[in-house]
Amino acid sequence: MKEKYAFVIMVKEKWWREFCRFSREGRQAHSYVGGPRAPPKNASLLIFYVSKPVGEIDGYAEFIERKVGKPEELWKEHGNESVFSSTEQYFQFVKDKQQVSFIRFKNLREAANPIPLGNVRLLLGVNRLARGGFYIDKETAEKMITLME
Repeated sequence: MKEKYAFVIMVKEKWWREFCRFSREGRQAHSYVGGPRAPPKNASLLIFYVSKPVGEIDGYAEFIERKVGKPEELWKEHGNESVFSSTEQYFQFVKDKQQVSFIRFKNLREAANPIPLGNVRLLLGVNRLARGGFYIDKETAEKMITLME
């Protein structure tokens, strides 16, 4: 797959639940906080794979951008988009990292029909999913979205 249309991002269940809750409350933009090398750099969509114990693709959103910078600066700019309820909670998470990534997205959609891991592996033709996430082409992304709706 050469085309990098969508990125399948791995998220923990607790973060996914918070993103969904904020979306239902009307929040437009969200930020997933990761390490400084956290992908994606460029994509049109994010597809959310909720890791164990859930183990399924549970939704998708439009990718806005990935911002990399100093934790303090990014918190001031986009902290309100994250799942962290306080500055203290955020800085406990980032610890002593010199840089972090804020992966920004909008228009979060929860899957009406989540896609279990077994079906994802069949669709992609792989035995294992890359833990750091991975890019997929437009055709595969559209198949996943169709399966979710």
